[in-house]
Amino acid sequence: MAVAAWEALFRAQVSIMRGLSSEFPTEVMSLNEYDVLFNITRAPGRRLRLKDLNRNVLISQPSVSRLVDRLAARGWVEKLDDPLDGRGTIVELTAKGFQEFRRAALHHMEAITDRVGSTLDDDELHQLIELCDRLREAQAPVTARRRGDAEADAAPADAS
Repeated sequence: MAVAAWEALFRAQVSIMRGLSSEFPTEVMSLNEYDVLFNITRAPGRRLRLKDLNRNVLISQPSVSRLVDRLAARGWVEKLDDPLDGRGTIVELTAKGFQEFRRAALHHMEAITDRVGSTLDDDELHQLIELCDRLREAQAPVTARRRGDAEADAAPADAS
């Protein structure tokens, strides 16, 4: 049953994302650029460590770095040295970047409401949020447990 539920969730997500991507509201930015800006806007002070940004977006780490460079070239974000980690980078949203993000976000929220909100009622939307939050929160212990199993498997056997 878990596999069937996962497949249903995954297929619904792919279908919705394809639709949203095809009708993304602006030629000014891509859906991936929007995703990066969205994550930065949710961070305190609209600034986020690049390492943390990589954990939350839908694209690979090298793609995020290149995308952030493109956003910086447009003046939408600024890359700063992380004062707590000399090797790290902080990505900060500029006023211009926030303005472009807001413009796209208003249209994008309408598209999401049309695709999801018109299909599910408020109770179902609340239930979906709760279920997805539970699934996401449950992943940290599973990942830690799997890492522990892998470390235990790699450890030499006790010679006693």
